[in-house]
Amino acid sequence: MRALVAAAIGLAAALALVLTVSAVGAPPGETSPKPLLTTVPGPKK
Repeated sequence: MRALVAAAIGLAAALALVLTVSAVGAPPGETSPKPLLTTVPGPKK
């Protein structure tokens, strides 16, 4: 029974954290116009 109560408290805390973060929103700013490299560039010719 204690484990069930502890799991419920942990789930409630995680849900509260998610709701708080989504309510605050993303920080202001702009993304970089340059895309991130996902592969290694090939040899220069």
